[in-house]
Amino acid sequence: MTTGVETFEFQVEARQLLQLMIHSIYSNKDVFLRELISNASDALDRLRLESLRDENLQADTSDLHIAIEIDKESRTLTVRDNGIGMSHDGVVELIGTIANSGTATFLKELRESKDAAASADLIGQFGVGFYSSFMVADEVTMVTRHAGETQGTRWVSTGEGTYTIEPVDDAPQGTSVTLKLKPEDTEDHLYDYASPWKIREIIKQHSDFITWPIRMAAVQPPARPDASDEPDASEGSEEKAPELETVNSMKALWARPKDEVTEDEYHEFYKHISHDWNNPLETIRMQAEGTFEYQSLLFIPARAPQDLYMQDRKRGVQLYVKRVFIMDDCEALMPEYLRFVKGVVDAADLSLNVSRETLQQDRQIQLMRRRLVKKVLSTVKDIMSSDAERYATFWKEFGRVLKEGLLSDLENRDAILEVCSFASTHDAEQPTTLRGYTERMKEGQEHIYYMTGESRSIVESSPHMEAFRDKGFEVLVLTDPIDELWVDAVREFDGKQLRSIAKGQVDLDSTDEKDEEAEAEREQRKKDFAELLSWMTTTLSEQVKEVRLSSRLTTSPACIVGDTFDITPALANIYRSMGQELPETKRILELNPTHPLVSGLRKAHGERKDDSGLAETAELLYSMALLAEGGELSDPSRFIKLVAERVQQTL
Repeated sequence: MTTGVETFEFQVEARQLLQLMIHSIYSNKDVFLRELISNASDALDRLRLESLRDENLQADTSDLHIAIEIDKESRTLTVRDNGIGMSHDGVVELIGTIANSGTATFLKELRESKDAAASADLIGQFGVGFYSSFMVADEVTMVTRHAGETQGTRWVSTGEGTYTIEPVDDAPQGTSVTLKLKPEDTEDHLYDYASPWKIREIIKQHSDFITWPIRMAAVQPPARPDASDEPDASEGSEEKAPELETVNSMKALWARPKDEVTEDEYHEFYKHISHDWNNPLETIRMQAEGTFEYQSLLFIPARAPQDLYMQDRKRGVQLYVKRVFIMDDCEALMPEYLRFVKGVVDAADLSLNVSRETLQQDRQIQLMRRRLVKKVLSTVKDIMSSDAERYATFWKEFGRVLKEGLLSDLENRDAILEVCSFASTHDAEQPTTLRGYTERMKEGQEHIYYMTGESRSIVESSPHMEAFRDKGFEVLVLTDPIDELWVDAVREFDGKQLRSIAKGQVDLDSTDEKDEEAEAEREQRKKDFAELLSWMTTTLSEQVKEVRLSSRLTTSPACIVGDTFDITPALANIYRSMGQELPETKRILELNPTHPLVSGLRKAHGERKDDSGLAETAELLYSMALLAEGGELSDPSRFIKLVAERVQQTL
């Protein structure tokens, strides 16, 4: 057990963030109090839950509350709770460091941002919690004792790079944070945080919905003019402690009638549970009645959190049972692909001591999850149909994550497809929904065509696009890594098959165009090129499994395609990056019979079959097709040598 004062240095990222906070990058300093009250509320929730789970926990839960104390003379503000508290090790681990691997990126973006509003938005995405105290304080002192322990801990820092920790023997259960406030801003009294009126105003605006009482000293009415003439009732007696009063309503927003809750209250509640400083994009309320009752209040954020794609991220919504907090981040209530959804679910019939393991198997939880998912997806669909700008914001922030559900949620796959949008060749600026695509399909078009690739420019310049562009067929341009996965799992939409233009055979001629003359011409072409195709298939047998004529090329000499059910090279690379070894799959080389290079090669092969230069030409044709699709050559130096020799022969 520690007995003396210890001095620590802040983690580098924490120290940098503190300096940014102290120098007031964020203009609305009021939020520091919301963050401290939120932390106190969480501590009370956790103590109540632990006391329900552990009957032997030595903790006083008779009057759980948050207290705000102001000393105008010494300019101190204290936020105190009698919740779960922290141990010595917990203080060192949680307060001295920022356990977020995205911190370095956040700080880099913040420094590079020259616009003050943009800087504020970045901080809002990150969420600074306890550290926001240093926006208004020259020094912060925290005294805390974990419930069930006998010794407390005092933490003190000025935010300049170090902090001290020492044991405290008489610390009460819970946590108190005392701010030595900066000097009052004489030009702007909005920031006089030693004023009871200002603190009450902030609590009413930001924390009125907290389910625990927030108590402050009662405001004394102004003295009457003749008060000095009346005898002092307290004269000769001990000074009475100030009377305390509860300054928040403590009404759970999800339990109040909709017409009694304002939009601002919803926004503040969202910020409380998410620690986001931006307003949500959408608010969703649900109430289920009958054999199984529950209420929910969910939010779709306006911006993606920085940890959205991190493996150690927390996800899920808060779970309450009969207004009793059970757990944060209840993953059982929200699938992985909706991990950006925040909110609260309050069930009426679950056991209070339910565990995470039990939740996974609970039938009522599974029923709630199904209904919540359907409600979120239907809400996104409503946004898509009613507000193009808000839908564009949603898709930009969360579209890539939502598409993960196409792989994992078979039950809601159709609903997810309905709210997805994709880049396409129809409009370079505006993405399209699949519904919009099918409504624009050409007469006689049977399939929805797409192509995957690393970027739009690579896809649009691909030889596979030539015939589709020439005939005016729209092609979806899929460039997200997740697209490589879901297109193999999703076979159709609204009765139309999804077809890759880089796989299988392509026939873009409508029924009317398939006249006898055209068919005869194609058959004759196959006969004319049969010998060349057979020879090239043998010559390039190490690289391809077949060489055939193409109906998808108009200007390029050749392209490489896969069989209909072959895995794409990009998808194979994704699996290999995850440690899954896959057998090498040979692909197909397609030739454009109308291209001079291909027709010239056919003529040369017919005249001099044993010329070794023809094999090199076939190799070059394959290599060029591979490069055109963004592939990598197995022997780049040999390719350069062959090209150099051919160029030299033309001089």
